[in-house]
Amino acid sequence: MINYPWNDPPAEGDATEVAKGILWMRLPLPMALDHVNVYALDDGDGWSVIDTGFASNRSRAIWQKLLDGPLAGKPVTRVVITHHHPDHVGLAGWFVDQGAELVMPRTPYLMARMLTLDEQPAYPARTVDFYRRAGMASDVLAKRMTERPFNFADCVAPLPLGFTRLQEGGTITMGGRDWIVRMGNGHAPEHATFWCGDLVIGGDQLLPSISPNIGVYPTEPNADPLAEWLEACERLAQFATPDQLVLGGHKLPFTGLPTRMRQLIDNHHGALDRLVAHIATPQRAGDCFAPLFKRSIGASEYGLALVESLAHLNHLHQAGRATRSLGDDGAYWFQAR
Repeated sequence: MINYPWNDPPAEGDATEVAKGILWMRLPLPMALDHVNVYALDDGDGWSVIDTGFASNRSRAIWQKLLDGPLAGKPVTRVVITHHHPDHVGLAGWFVDQGAELVMPRTPYLMARMLTLDEQPAYPARTVDFYRRAGMASDVLAKRMTERPFNFADCVAPLPLGFTRLQEGGTITMGGRDWIVRMGNGHAPEHATFWCGDLVIGGDQLLPSISPNIGVYPTEPNADPLAEWLEACERLAQFATPDQLVLGGHKLPFTGLPTRMRQLIDNHHGALDRLVAHIATPQRAGDCFAPLFKRSIGASEYGLALVESLAHLNHLHQAGRATRSLGDDGAYWFQAR
């Protein structure tokens, strides 16, 4: 059973103590998922901060309010990043500029640094081909061609040249506790989670009530992140206990992790079964929203829905449950075997 010890998140600029020496804070995001949770762990003479929010003037102002208030004027001496997505790594470089040590897994560091340096004024031809092969709706693709693409550099501060690496099975001391590092996958490569007794810091790997996006992108168009997600969930489920307080990257802290792990796994197996039935006749990724999401997909959600549909189709193809062929329209068509 899943329970929520707190009914409401902390207000902007405030913090909630969720365990001795661990503060939960929240920063706004300009998207449908309108917030990210961040945490500060009291190391005595300073704080270890886990994840940061976007790099924006508003986020910096909120952090300054937090530093002057709930963080009691003590410095952030270490910024720990769970994974490379902008809402988590955005202000890491800003904290480093103020004297903090950057701690994160190697793959997220390399991904974030590469993407912040790879600023694109227009969609590259390879990206357009990727969208066309995924079966992106022609009107959506035409509109994108007139727009400047999203760039990591828009909301991620420059990352420093060096960092301290987190590794699977390692330990890190934060807030007077020794945490075991266990890596997730699928939503983001080499996603760090932290385990200490009845406390778990889960980032986006361990969320209540929503399943994180599992997507395929132009950087690796034939990837099978869903296989990585399912493997990681099965592996991490071995360490889950009902009483652990899980501090996720979004939504509310919760208990009942074994139940939630089973839900996160079963959710995608059910989606795959519905998708197999749907592709009894050939379909493109852009044709598969209805069976996967069971709700209408708006313009703001279209991009994430497309890459998640492709992830499920790639998985079926690579598992031998579907064939894939390139059509005259330049799109990949998938059909159940």
